[in-house]
Amino acid sequence: QVQLVESGGGLVQAGGSLRLSCAASGRTFSSYVMAWFRQAPGKEREFVNAITWGGGTTYYADSVKGRFTISRDTAKNTVYLQMNTLKPEDTAVYSCAAGTISYSMWYDRGSYYRYWGQGTQVTVSS
Repeated sequence: QVQLVESGGGLVQAGGSLRLSCAASGRTFSSYVMAWFRQAPGKEREFVNAITWGGGTTYYADSVKGRFTISRDTAKNTVYLQMNTLKPEDTAVYSCAAGTISYSMWYDRGSYYRYWGQGTQVTVSS
């Protein structure tokens, strides 16, 4: 049974930092793409970034480039989201996702991810 468990969310002031973790279990993820998505109240789910588990290639939404970093620790089966220079508009529930996706142009589409975590709340105060 595949499980993705996020942790690390919380309340932070604008300009601050947080690191989210996504612990993955239940199968080998070597051929998977791991991603972070977020959803703010009243808004659609938004792609944040993605990383290929095998090669570690990363992809970012323009809104977070230069501020957020995705990484993975293959020994710990964990994906991280380091968020710096946080803004109030970054407030959302952040969810980890995993999927086998053939083309990088699809990495930002949530429908291509098979497994999802329960999400963790990130709140940025102004």
